[in-house]
Amino acid sequence: MGGLCGIISEQPCAVDLFYGTDYNSHLGTRRAGLATYEKDCGFFRGIHNLENAYFRSRFEDELGKFVGKSGIGVISDTDAQPMLVNSHLGRFALATVAKVNNAEALAKKFLEDGMYLTEFSSGKINITELISLLIVRGKTFVEGIENVFREVKGSCSMLILTEDGIIAARDSWGRTPLVIGKKEGAMAVSSESTAFANLGYKTEAYIGPGEIVRLRADGIERMRKPNPRKQVCSFLWVYYGFPTSCYEGKNVEESRFRCGKAMGETEKACADCACGIPDSGIGMAVGYAAGSGIPYMRTVAKYTPTWARSFMPSNQDTRDLVAKMKLIPNRDMLEGRKVLMCDDSIVRGTQLRNNAKSLRDLGATEVHMRISCPPLVFACPFVNFSASKNELELITRRIISDWNDEEHIDEYATAGTERYEKLVEEIRRRLNLDSLRFTPKDVLVKSIGLPEEDLCLHCFNGSSAFTLEEEND
Repeated sequence: MGGLCGIISEQPCAVDLFYGTDYNSHLGTRRAGLATYEKDCGFFRGIHNLENAYFRSRFEDELGKFVGKSGIGVISDTDAQPMLVNSHLGRFALATVAKVNNAEALAKKFLEDGMYLTEFSSGKINITELISLLIVRGKTFVEGIENVFREVKGSCSMLILTEDGIIAARDSWGRTPLVIGKKEGAMAVSSESTAFANLGYKTEAYIGPGEIVRLRADGIERMRKPNPRKQVCSFLWVYYGFPTSCYEGKNVEESRFRCGKAMGETEKACADCACGIPDSGIGMAVGYAAGSGIPYMRTVAKYTPTWARSFMPSNQDTRDLVAKMKLIPNRDMLEGRKVLMCDDSIVRGTQLRNNAKSLRDLGATEVHMRISCPPLVFACPFVNFSASKNELELITRRIISDWNDEEHIDEYATAGTERYEKLVEEIRRRLNLDSLRFTPKDVLVKSIGLPEEDLCLHCFNGSSAFTLEEEND
C-alpha cells in the first residue's frame, strides 16, 4: 500500500519528519524516501531500499543532511520516491501512494506526445513519475492534480513539497487516508494519525475524497473542496491500519474489538480460550473473549526485534518462511486446550494452514478460526493489496475454479446462500480447521461505524463495480 508524512514548521522539521514517516512503516516494505526544503539551500532528497533493513536504520545517520522547515516522507511498496521536479509550476518534490492500472497506456500516450520517461524501478515504469507528468500538464497545481484524478484508473493520494508549503491531495474516492495534525507553530499530514501523538500533534482534520489543501506552518488553505461521495477501503480497519490510528474519526482497535465481540456473542463457545494472530487479529480476539465469556490467552506471540512483515520478500516460499519464523507458539498454553484463533483475513491460506498444523503439533486438541471480514472473493483494483495481481491467488477463487462454477460467483460472495456455506466448509477442510466462521458484511460495516455507502467492500462482494465503470468512461 504505502504511507505518507509531511511536516511544515516554524522550526527545523527533520526530527518530526523522520519519526512521523517511521510511524507509517507498517504500510510498506520496499523503499522509503525523505525530501526537505530550505530557502537558502533548496531541496534535499534521500531514498533507501527497505527490503533488508528498517526505515530508522537507513536514515538515522544522515538525518543532519535534511535541512529545512518543511519536508515530506514516504514508505512505498513500489517506486523510488520522492521525485524532484523542475517545471513551469516551480520546483517541487512529489510522493505518492498509488495504484495505476492504466500505467502502460499513460506511458504510451506520453511517448506518443513526444515526452520521455527517465525513472525506472526494476525495469518497470515509475508510477510517481507518471503522476508528476500529469501534474505539470496543468496550468496550476490544482488543475494538474485534477488531471491525475481524471486520468488514473485506480487511486492516487499525494504530497507535494513546494517552495510555498506542502500540498496534500487525497485520491478522488478517498480509498487511502490523509489526516492533518496540528501543534503550536507546526502542521503535519500523514496516512496514519498514529504518527501524531508522540510528536505532540493533535488531529485537526481528515482530508476528504478528492480534496486538495495547502499546509503552511500557521494553518490550512483549502484549494479544492472534497467530492460528495467516498469509498474508503474497509481493509484499513481489518488489516492495514495501526491499532491506535483513526480514519474518518473511527478508531482501528475499537472497530476490531467490536467485530470480535459481536461474533463472540452470537455463537456457543466451542473452545477453552481465544487468541489473536498478531498483530491485526489481537483486537478481534480480545473482543471475542469479551463477547463469548471464554478467556483471552496469548497462545501465540510475535517475535518483533528482527522479523519484518511477512509479505516483504517477493518470493512466496520466503514469505511463508518469514511468516512462520516470526510467530512463536506457546506450548505450555496450548497443550490439551481447544484454541480459537482470530485473524484479519484469509488470502492464499498457506500461512493459516501452517499455523493450524503448528498449533496441533504443540498440543492443541482443536483449532477453531474466526476471521474479521467476509471471504475475499474479488481481487482489489484500487490499492496495492497483496492479492491484487491475480484472483487465483485467493483461496476462494481457486476453489470456485476447481468446481468450474465461476458463473455463480455472486452467490459464493453472499453469506447465507448454499454456495457460500459450501465454500466456507471447503476452506475449513483444506486448512484442517475444526471450525471456521467469517464476519458477515453487515457486522463488519457496523463495527467500523461508517455508512455502508462510504466504504469500499469490493474485495468481498464486487460492490464498487459502479466506480470502476465511471473511472473507465
